[in-house]
Amino acid sequence: MNYNWDWGVFLKSTGIGKEIYLDWYLTGLGWTIAIAVAAWIIALLLGSVLGVMRTVPNRWVSGIATVYVELFRNVPLLVQLFIWYFLVPDLLPDNLQQWYKQDLNPTTSAFLSVVVCLGLFTAARVCEQVRTGIQALPGGQESAARAMGFKLPQIYWNVLLPQAYRIIIPPLTSEFLNVFKNSSVASLIGLMELLAQTKQTAEFSANLFEAFTLATLIYFTLNMSLMLLMRMIEKKVAVPGLISLGGK
Repeated sequence: MNYNWDWGVFLKSTGIGKEIYLDWYLTGLGWTIAIAVAAWIIALLLGSVLGVMRTVPNRWVSGIATVYVELFRNVPLLVQLFIWYFLVPDLLPDNLQQWYKQDLNPTTSAFLSVVVCLGLFTAARVCEQVRTGIQALPGGQESAARAMGFKLPQIYWNVLLPQAYRIIIPPLTSEFLNVFKNSSVASLIGLMELLAQTKQTAEFSANLFEAFTLATLIYFTLNMSLMLLMRMIEKKVAVPGLISLGGK
């Protein structure tokens, strides 16, 4: 294969104003991080609530959480994204529908759709991690808390959840990294995140291999940095005597 590599392409003008191709990557990376962080906040908060619901001694409450998990885990992410972007806005009241479709910038509406979709999708996975962490704790801790007069919300908030989170940091790290990787689906609804900017660079410059090689390096560096950070946090908050999923 005779291919002339040109790594200087990223410093060349795009032909649009004073932008160079590297500017597109930086813009795309900014959108990727914004999507992932916003979606992760939703996923962690909602997933924690659902994880608690799945372990409470109430069949109806745990049943609602179970239905949520099965629904969002077993429908492909891409299908869910199209539902949130194309279908859900048509189901809104007229005033909200007009605001979403006409008043909002198309980029903003696409951002909101992908953040909500990715957040709710990941929440189902976080829920299972939180449930597993709670159930991995010795049953005597809840009994001891009840004996001390703690009510159920206090037991979860003060006793079970603080320990469960420390146990499940490794799987939560995997889910956090998956949010960054799954954010690439935003390119399918016109949001110019990292993957979309990469494809645009490849088309405009005709340097296909360089464009996707740089994108690969950015994703790899970002995810490795996050993984190392989470490992440091895991070691710092580890509780002696509790077996974490990371084997320490």
